[in-house]
Amino acid sequence: MFLARSDEYPLGQMIDVASGRTRADLVLKNANVVNVFTGDIVKGDIAIHGQYIAGIGKYEGKNVTDLKGKYVAPSFIDGHVHVESSMVMPIQYARAVVPHGTGAVVADPHEIANVLGMEGIMYMSKSMRGGPLEFYMMLPSCVPSTDLETNGVALDFLDIKPLMTEHYVLGLAEVMNYPGVIYRDPAVLEKIAVALRMGKRIDGHAPGLDDLDLNAYAAARITSEHECTTLEEAQNKLARGMHIHIREGSTAKNLKAVGPIINEMTSMCCSFVTDDRNSLDLVTKGHIDSMVRDAIAMGIDPVIAIKVATLSTARHYGLRYIGAVAPGYHADLVVLDNLKKINVEQVYKQGTLVAQNGKMVQEFGVQEQPRLRRSVNIQYLEPEDFQVKARGSHMNVIGMIKDQIVTDHLIEEAKVVDGLVVPDIENDLTKIAIIERHNASPPTSVGFVKGMGIKEGAMVSSVAHDSHNIVTVSTNDEDLIAAAVQIVRMHGGIAIVKDGEVLESLPLPIAGLMSDQPIEHVCEKLKDLKEAALKIGTDLEEPFMAMAFLSLPVIPKLKITDLGLVDVERFRLIDLFDVPE
Repeated sequence: MFLARSDEYPLGQMIDVASGRTRADLVLKNANVVNVFTGDIVKGDIAIHGQYIAGIGKYEGKNVTDLKGKYVAPSFIDGHVHVESSMVMPIQYARAVVPHGTGAVVADPHEIANVLGMEGIMYMSKSMRGGPLEFYMMLPSCVPSTDLETNGVALDFLDIKPLMTEHYVLGLAEVMNYPGVIYRDPAVLEKIAVALRMGKRIDGHAPGLDDLDLNAYAAARITSEHECTTLEEAQNKLARGMHIHIREGSTAKNLKAVGPIINEMTSMCCSFVTDDRNSLDLVTKGHIDSMVRDAIAMGIDPVIAIKVATLSTARHYGLRYIGAVAPGYHADLVVLDNLKKINVEQVYKQGTLVAQNGKMVQEFGVQEQPRLRRSVNIQYLEPEDFQVKARGSHMNVIGMIKDQIVTDHLIEEAKVVDGLVVPDIENDLTKIAIIERHNASPPTSVGFVKGMGIKEGAMVSSVAHDSHNIVTVSTNDEDLIAAAVQIVRMHGGIAIVKDGEVLESLPLPIAGLMSDQPIEHVCEKLKDLKEAALKIGTDLEEPFMAMAFLSLPVIPKLKITDLGLVDVERFRLIDLFDVPE
C-alpha cells in the first residue's frame, strides 16, 4: 500500500542525506537525468530518502540500483481525463497506465456524476484512494451540461462545494456551458466565483470560441482548454492566457494538428491529456508516454516533450514538488532506455519500484467497491416508437468526421418506404435512436447518421456523452429493440446485435459506464466487440466511443439527445425535416 501525499517532510534527515552525511535509502546509480528546468541531461546518482529525492550527484545508499546510463525523467501526468471512459474501476485504470510511466492524473468524474450525482462522485473519490497512481480531482461544473437532454441528476454548487476543501480537489472541471458564461447566467457564474474565492482552478471547454466571446470566457478566469482541433484555435486561446491541453483520446485525436504549438517559449503553457481513452487503447497503445513519443516523432525536442508531460501540468494545477527530478521533489520517476522511443522500463512511486518492463511489480485484483443503485431504467419499447413518418424529401443528418468528436450538419435525401423513412445502407445512412434510461420517461428520439458504416444489425451502448442515455445505431428496428433490451439485462454496457441475436456484449454494471471485472477481461471483450463490429460492416477504429459522442450536445455541429436533434451552433433543438429550402 502506498502512502498518501503528506505535508510532513523530514527536513533535517533530508538535509543530511542531500549533503552526503547520511546514506540514502535508495540510490539510482549512473543515471542520465532529464532536467525539465534547464533542458539539460545531467549525469549522476539520484539519492532517494523515503518518498523524496534528496539530491543528484555522487551518493552512497543502503540500497543501490545501477541504471548504467539509462535516462530518468519525472513520471508523467495526464492533465484532463474521465476515468470512466476507460470502462474500468480506478484501481484497474491504474494497472493500465502506471506501467506506461504515468504517476498522476487530473480526473473529472463528470460522466458518473451525470448518472448518479454526488453518489457517483463519492464512489470515484473513495475508489481512487491508495494504489500506485495519484488521483487528483476537478469537480464537475455542468451536471447536466445543457437543458437539451435528460440526465440522471442535477447538481448545483451547494452540492459539490463541501468537496472543494479536500486537498486532492484542484478546482472546477470543464465549464461546458460557455454561453452561460458569456451571457452571465447567475448559476454558472456563482460556481466560478465561489471556486475562485477558494483559490481553485477553472478548466475550460469552449470548442470554436473566438474573438470577443473568447475574451469574455477567458475574463471569467477560465484558464485551460482541451477542445482545440486546429493550430489556429490553439494559438488564439493561448494568446488569451489559456493553458492548452493537447488531447489524444480514442476518438478525438488532436496532437497532429495542435502539437506544433509546442516550442521552448510555449512549453510551460501546454499539457498532454487523453480526455477519453478506452482500456484496450491504454493497454496496447499506451497513455501519456504515447503522446510524448508521437510529439518527438513530429520533431519536438524530447526534453521539451517530457516537460509538457510533467512540470508544465504540475505547475498549471499548483501541484507542488511533483513533475521534476530535483531535490525535495517526490520520487515519482520513470526510467527510459532512450529519449526517442520513450520505452518505459521502470516506474517508481514515492521511491518504490511499482512497475517494470510493462508490468506491475505489485498486482492488484478486483477491488471491493461501495454498492451503487442500478441506473438503467427504460420504458416498455414498441416498434412504432422508432418509426419515422416522412414529412419531407430531405432531412438533417449527423455527419461523422474521422478522428474527431465534432460532426458535420448534412442535408440528405430521405429514403421512404410505405410512408416511413428507413436507413439507406447504400448511402451509409443508418438510424440513430436515443432512449432515456434514468427515469423510464417517454422521450425517445430518432435521427439519422452518416459515417458509421454498418450494413446490418445494430450497435448499442449505455455510454453516451454526457447524460449517458442509451444510444443505438441500427439498420432495422427489430435489432434496435433487441439491442436495447440487452442493455437492460446487463444493467448497462455495450452490445452488437444481428438478426435478433447478440453477437457480443460487455456488461458495464457500474452506472452503465464501468465494468466490475479486471482490465484484462475488459480488453478481451473490447477485442471481441470490435470483431463483431467488423462483421456488421463498420471499419471505424473505435466505433463505440465514436457512437457515444454522437449524443454530446456541447460539441458542434449536429448531435442528438433523447429530446431530439440539437443544432449545437445555435444551441437549440431542431426538427428532423426542418431543412433550408
